[in-house]
Amino acid sequence: MTTTTNQPQVIGVDLGGTAIKLGRFTTTGECLGSLTVPTPQPQYPDPVLDTVAEAISTLDPHRQSACIGIGTPGPADITARIARIAINLPQWLDVPVADMLEPKVQRPVVVANDANCAGLGEAWLGAGRKYQNLILLTLGTGAGGCIIINGKLFVGHDGCAGELGLVTLDPKGHPCSSGNHGSLEQHVSAQAIRRDMNMEPGELANLAQKGNRDAISFWQQYGQRLGRGLVSSIYVLNPEAVIIGGGISAAATYFLPTTQAEINQRIRPRYRRTLQLLTATLGNRAGMVGAARLAIDHIS
Repeated sequence: MTTTTNQPQVIGVDLGGTAIKLGRFTTTGECLGSLTVPTPQPQYPDPVLDTVAEAISTLDPHRQSACIGIGTPGPADITARIARIAINLPQWLDVPVADMLEPKVQRPVVVANDANCAGLGEAWLGAGRKYQNLILLTLGTGAGGCIIINGKLFVGHDGCAGELGLVTLDPKGHPCSSGNHGSLEQHVSAQAIRRDMNMEPGELANLAQKGNRDAISFWQQYGQRLGRGLVSSIYVLNPEAVIIGGGISAAATYFLPTTQAEINQRIRPRYRRTLQLLTATLGNRAGMVGAARLAIDHIS
């Protein structure tokens, strides 16, 4: 695809276990093109990054983009060049993504956690665009988090900050891949729902929509657990907004009221008087959009 725009361009890449989503954006947020390709199976680093490079060439054959941002399912190092670990992808341990991709695409590459990218996307073009201080919790296979402070992504001293799904709710609860027990993720992720209910989140949402009392009760209790899990992050970070994203957020109608009630019960009004509890608006585009934002911030 060619374009007559004179604005600088970037490419955002959202690397998932089954699909890789790419988008080419201007620095003002206009999407000039997008592409989705299957992730090679098994998802070893070399074939995956070869596929990413080929897709970038297809999306931007004239090399009009100035930088590539890529979100991977796990933390990146503080230099934003190495995927320290990509959860659920084989052999993704301290993979030098930028060093491997840059010779292939002949442009700078910057790397971040995919949940951080989702948060950047919502902060840039989604539900968080009005706010400078926000947190995002993505509810899907796991529970990822993102912290935006004064309009900037906060990653801590070595790149691992923002794991809001790993706060402890029950010290004697189910073990978590993080090494924790009873983390928020073990109460609100899709895997937790399957374990506890032997059903998919979408099935439970459909039952609730039909008035099934058990499904409605489940989602109410789910919302309470989510609220309890958010309390510590709200007290510590004092955000303007909490954004709930990920696939499970499609059922927010059934659980967000009790999440709000739990927050209201556990946080004094002075600490939450302007707090907004929102659902994400970018859907499965958030990671791709945020990876583009990451690239823009890198060249700014």
